[in-house]
Amino acid sequence: MQPGILVISHGSREEAWVKLVDEAVARIKLTRPVPVVSAFLEIVEGRLIQDGIDQLEAEGVTDMYVLPLFVSSGSTHVDDIGQGFGEPRVSPDREGELATFAIRTARVEYGQPIDNDPFIAELLYENIRELSEQPEQEELLLIGHGSREKIFHGRWRDGLAQLAERVRELGGFAGARTAMLLPNQAACVLRAMNNKAPQRAVLVVPLFLSKGYFTNKVIPTRLDGLEYRYNGRTLLPHPFVTRWMEQQIEEWLERIAAGEHAVAEVEAEH
Repeated sequence: MQPGILVISHGSREEAWVKLVDEAVARIKLTRPVPVVSAFLEIVEGRLIQDGIDQLEAEGVTDMYVLPLFVSSGSTHVDDIGQGFGEPRVSPDREGELATFAIRTARVEYGQPIDNDPFIAELLYENIRELSEQPEQEELLLIGHGSREKIFHGRWRDGLAQLAERVRELGGFAGARTAMLLPNQAACVLRAMNNKAPQRAVLVVPLFLSKGYFTNKVIPTRLDGLEYRYNGRTLLPHPFVTRWMEQQIEEWLERIAAGEHAVAEVEAEH
């Protein structure tokens, strides 16, 4: 058995975005020597998902762990990629936008995105700590991309709410709310927070993998004219993203090692 890891993120035309992902993946350190390949859903030519599969199989990988480096299981991209690997649809009414990937011999396990992981809650708290002066008089507004589709919207909503509460507890903040850019909720939620408790400062926390159009342009534009504190820091380049990936991979390696050991015991008995 030869395990291998395929880390999949969205991709971007911005070289700096791709570089941050590659650097985070390159920092992965595991308890056993395992090939790890970083691939992208779109845009980054020569490094798309099928390219990554082909590379790992060419290296002799027999068991492949596919880790979606996305912030929410409410992302339709996560569903698209999963269906490409033979996973069932999240929504019975939505067929994935990707063709089935060509896998010659490797067995595949599809992992889970970040959602409300404790590592990421700590990361977000560190990102905004510099903005905080009196946490007992401050509230958080965690903003994610979101989705208009019912099932995916629900996953975004639940994951954001749980993650926001983790961050609130870490910092001892007075409250925490969430909003999505799709549908357009951020300004409405922030305005309601300002009106309900004008004495409380609001710290806006973006839940995005890396800086780019949404964190630099969309969020500030949509919140224009409202009262809030914001530094635009994202998950990358924080090392906790790598730690999150390492944890998911190590748990998978333990599972397949246990399975291999069980098979060996059965064979020995016969």
